[in-house]
Amino acid sequence: MCLALVALDAHPRYALLIAANRDEFHARVAEPAHWWSESILGGRDGVGGGTWFGVTTTGRWALVTNYREGVPRDPSAPSRGAVVTAALHDRRPPLICAAATAVDSGRYHGFNLLLGEASEIAYASNRASGAVALGAGIHGLSNHLLETPWPKLLRAKKRLAAVLAGDADPVAGAFDLLADRERAAASTLPSTGVSPEWERLLSSAFIVHPEYGTRCSTVLAVDRRERARLVERSFDAQGECKGEVVFDFELSPAR
Repeated sequence: MCLALVALDAHPRYALLIAANRDEFHARVAEPAHWWSESILGGRDGVGGGTWFGVTTTGRWALVTNYREGVPRDPSAPSRGAVVTAALHDRRPPLICAAATAVDSGRYHGFNLLLGEASEIAYASNRASGAVALGAGIHGLSNHLLETPWPKLLRAKKRLAAVLAGDADPVAGAFDLLADRERAAASTLPSTGVSPEWERLLSSAFIVHPEYGTRCSTVLAVDRRERARLVERSFDAQGECKGEVVFDFELSPAR
């Protein structure tokens, strides 16, 4: 993912709401969200075999965002999608799993990991030390450390807060904010090692470019009766929706 918002215990109906965009090169093959044989629901990277965002039948979920630092890629580095699948299979509490991931992740390119289950959420990055537990409220992550106040993150969090405070369906509202194509003013942009032109292109929540852009938007909602809904919309290089999948399921206790 390249933009992820997590609302924990911030809505009367939903105990958890996650809204996230995956930005990637259009040439990189990927499968839309589906149930894997390992009881994981999520998209699948056709190159590395992992996922950028997944959830299990027990309600354990994990997602990863790239850490943008403008350095050459190491072709021998493993896919960061493997970090997500490992976190989904891990039976340890999220905070312990996140801390262990941060320690054993030097061979990967920069990433941020969010994972959780029930009312527990943890964050870790291989560009920061340790792991932290997150409490109730709205949390935001893009391509820097957690809560780094990039313009698109601040704008998206503000919009999600308004959605959760209103009477309309928050799932629909989450998709609306993920579709935001407004770019930030040049004076507000961070410096992450890419060109100013790319910095501005990447400053919107939804990115449209012939080579690289928002490939899918995903919303996961878990209500207070432990019923989950995952909706994913896929997009082409022109930013047009080319498909939607919807999954409704009851969470089952971990064995």
